[in-house]
Amino acid sequence: MTSSCPASGVALQVVENLTGSELLAWRLTMLAEGGEAASFDWLLDLAAGLRGPERQHLWLDPERAVVLQCSCEQLAGLWRQHLREHTPLQYLVGLCPWRDLELQVAPGVLIPRQETEQLVDLALELMAQQAPDSPAHLLRWADLGTGSGCLAVALARALPTSAGVAVDCSSAALLQAEANLLAAGVADRVDLQLGSWWGQAAAFCGAFDLVVSNPPYIPSSLLASLEPVVRLHEPWLALDGGEDGLDALRLIAAGAASGLAPGGWLVLEHHHDQSERVQALLAGVGLEQVASFADLQGHGRFSCGRRPEPAR
Repeated sequence: MTSSCPASGVALQVVENLTGSELLAWRLTMLAEGGEAASFDWLLDLAAGLRGPERQHLWLDPERAVVLQCSCEQLAGLWRQHLREHTPLQYLVGLCPWRDLELQVAPGVLIPRQETEQLVDLALELMAQQAPDSPAHLLRWADLGTGSGCLAVALARALPTSAGVAVDCSSAALLQAEANLLAAGVADRVDLQLGSWWGQAAAFCGAFDLVVSNPPYIPSSLLASLEPVVRLHEPWLALDGGEDGLDALRLIAAGAASGLAPGGWLVLEHHHDQSERVQALLAGVGLEQVASFADLQGHGRFSCGRRPEPAR
């Protein structure tokens, strides 16, 4: 029997015809070398195809037969590289679970975070409250700094009659976003553009009912203190927000009044201690209904504002 391991794409002879007890004993051996059990189980799931429910059954039925999509030898190699070089497992496997998706990720592109899933939920909630001018109104949205395309994929799937623009200044990121949009079957409804923030979305400026962004927002002075798995491998271009972390957020806010359609929403992710300053930026460019929202840990992580409707 042959299979392909996501980490290498090379066809392998699957020689691991293990019992559950054998696999669990090997798992303990690998964890004794270091690392967290949750991370190793993630590797078993995404690289070896051993999903969570099946792993749980092994504790109840340890003699149950197990077939892995990767050999234990290759899995051990990936785990040791992760421990030795602090390489993110998502890069080693080439996949990242996010919402109900498995997104492709690679070095040079920011790995989607769990908290960013809430940015989608917030944006969709705001859109649900907004009645279109007419039944024929085509909802237009933009994702500024799309990275892996995670936000663009989620919005295009959730808003099937919409049209989107996804912008990034990294050609590597746009290639990754394109791959994820194609895999999700929504590439025909999202226009990918190479550029910086609003500049490359100029053709649609003043027409966006929704703009989302998860820009770089970490203050430059904090980058050296990030965990090695982030600091050594993820692109600083997608992390470094300048001296106070607000460089990109200022540029995005500055273009909101002309980029949004009347009544359109801007929804941003930012650092956990930037809510008040981001709200001030949004109010300062004339947006209304400015508000901030907490992430699952209770930190102020998201802010939004709406372009005023014209007076009637």
